[in-house]
Amino acid sequence: MPKDVLVSDIMTHNPTKIRPETNLLECAKIMVRKKMGSLVITDDKKRLLGIITNKDILWALVKKPKEDLWKIKAIDISPKKIATIKPEATIRDAIKKIKEMKFERLPVVKKKELVGIITVRDILSFHPEIYTELEEFAKIKEESEKLKRVKEKEISREEGSCERCGKQSILQKLNEMLLCDSCMNIV
Repeated sequence: MPKDVLVSDIMTHNPTKIRPETNLLECAKIMVRKKMGSLVITDDKKRLLGIITNKDILWALVKKPKEDLWKIKAIDISPKKIATIKPEATIRDAIKKIKEMKFERLPVVKKKELVGIITVRDILSFHPEIYTELEEFAKIKEESEKLKRVKEKEISREEGSCERCGKQSILQKLNEMLLCDSCMNIV
């Protein structure tokens, strides 16, 4: 990959912006209508205040079921930690920051003003050969998500026949199935 390719060369120059007080229902409608996974929150002077993703909206649905989506403001659930990058940074700088921060997108800021956004998809569509550089990041992320899912699952132990292989053993309950240690390790 050429070292002189800059973030400004491949970033999305006009990301969809919303106001901090935009409610989550409106955010979801915008994302569906424009077929995008994130929106950038800015003020009147185009200063970056936050970013909201479809995952943030799903989180709000699960964590705040008593509240309606039209009552929750985008800024209220926007992550406090926002990594940015400058337009004159190289694609290698962007990849490095994406790996370090474990983010999928970086707002591009120049003189405190939002000028664009760059995503892993932007980088891959411009230079698919760098996939091997990002592959390690994806594997690490996938493994950590898998471990998280396993920890979140309810596990209990009892004696009987494994529902997967039929072996008599001490079993663990996982997702309503009774499994032996061998079958449990496959999950």
